[in-house]
Amino acid sequence: MRRRGTAVGAALVLSGAGALLGLAATSAQAATVAYATHCVPPAGISPVDGTTKVEITAPATAKAGETVDIVWKFVAAASRNPDIIGLPANSVQPSGVLKAAGAQTADIAMRGTRQNPAIPKGAPMVLSDMKGSVKLTAPGEVTLTPDAYTVNAMSTDTKCTPKETVQQSATIKVTAADGTPTPTPTPTPTATATATPTLTPTPTPSTTGGTGQSDFTGKEVRIPYACKTPIGDKSATSPVRIDARRNGGDYALTVRFEKSVMDSPADIPAGSVKPSMEVVVGGADKGTVPVAGPANAAPIKSGDPIAIPDLTGTYKPGATGSSTLSPGVLTINALGTTTTCTPAATQVSLTLDTSGQPGGTSGGSSTSGGSTGATTTGSTTGSTTGSTTGSTSGGLADTGANDHETLKALGLVAGTATLLGTAIFTFMPRRRTR
Repeated sequence: MRRRGTAVGAALVLSGAGALLGLAATSAQAATVAYATHCVPPAGISPVDGTTKVEITAPATAKAGETVDIVWKFVAAASRNPDIIGLPANSVQPSGVLKAAGAQTADIAMRGTRQNPAIPKGAPMVLSDMKGSVKLTAPGEVTLTPDAYTVNAMSTDTKCTPKETVQQSATIKVTAADGTPTPTPTPTPTATATATPTLTPTPTPSTTGGTGQSDFTGKEVRIPYACKTPIGDKSATSPVRIDARRNGGDYALTVRFEKSVMDSPADIPAGSVKPSMEVVVGGADKGTVPVAGPANAAPIKSGDPIAIPDLTGTYKPGATGSSTLSPGVLTINALGTTTTCTPAATQVSLTLDTSGQPGGTSGGSSTSGGSTGATTTGSTTGSTTGSTTGSTSGGLADTGANDHETLKALGLVAGTATLLGTAIFTFMPRRRTR
């Protein structure tokens, strides 16, 4: 009896598994499409043209009103990892857009996880699967076509866009909500219908204040700085993010640098390193806001890590409308010397809906008592698509610096640049370096 019962149970399990497999075969489809792609990496690396191969998996059929999940699998990215630096495991994250057309039109946001094996220099890029979802709102056929995508690798972006018309990769046949067959399209104008789908949310490049919102998180942008140091001109690129907290009509600003660290080449006394910055205000408002960070509270021994502190200050809007905040001139005082770093180009990190305040910008005040009454700056906002930006696509990554050999000489770890550490390395007196 035990053997018979076991056999019957096994038969039921196998039968159920077969039914599930049959269901999966009819409810999901996967199709591969290849298209020529143009990729723009971070500053310092030439654009790359290659071929992207993508496999889109989506339900073959669904009902109007349902939200369906879609998977974008990279069969091949458009390029290899450049011969600059190996990428560590779990340091690459893709995101992109899938175009829906037919019964409804939509841009479906797709995003992958930061999950990858270690990728050596010159090796093919390995990108995780991207996932997204869309709410189907009208019966008919909905086609899915891959479009542009971005690859973020170690805080650098490379943007990849199609160079040709991309073929649709999958089609979803959408029936009416009551299960009736899809109606036959008619040539009359009233037969067409469009609807806005519910998309998977994607982090926006900048945050705009909404009603009742008090905390605003900016986008991390990579800023190429040209620095005047006591021992000559240097350049380095630093990732910067500007956050804000509303307090009445004012905003408490916090400028955050990437929390990577560098080893100090010499002993640095307490209170000898202090950074400050002018945040550039654009859009409806104009001017700059001073922000400053604390000096190092404890001595830094040779070989110990150096971290850049957060810079804080207060922004009092001088105009009503959509105002932008961008990283500006950075000043580093250390060991009795001053290094001034000016952005070669800048990008908007945060956008706020502001209301003009009496005595508002130009400027504000830093929590460390920096000067108010800053002046209006000209070419401060820059473009988010210039040479300072990039996107990271099928395999492009960069240390993000304008001078790779300089940064290598400074001993940057994992290809990232911490501007404060770079400045300290550049102006440290020779007799104190190893």
